[in-house]
Amino acid sequence: MQMITKEGLIRQLRGKGLKITPQRLAIIDVLVENRHLHPGANLIYVEATKRTKRMSLSTVYATLGEFTQQGLIKSLEFDRTENRYEGNLEEHVNL
Repeated sequence: MQMITKEGLIRQLRGKGLKITPQRLAIIDVLVENRHLHPGANLIYVEATKRTKRMSLSTVYATLGEFTQQGLIKSLEFDRTENRYEGNLEEHVNL
């Protein structure tokens, strides 16, 4: 199973020519630490603001969208709850 790691995400960001900002690092930390929870943007925002004060919810959404678009993480979309995010890019079932 391909598991999300901080070092792996940073390496992929650099490989794609994307900047490593304090906000992105805080979001990466939260994604890695909460990988088994498949965190949503609100949880990521709350936890990331503990690491860096210069963070907005719109920054979290934009960063998660960019990470998803770049293929760094996967977005899990639901009808009645917020999207969740994970770093396991292999095909598998989420219940």
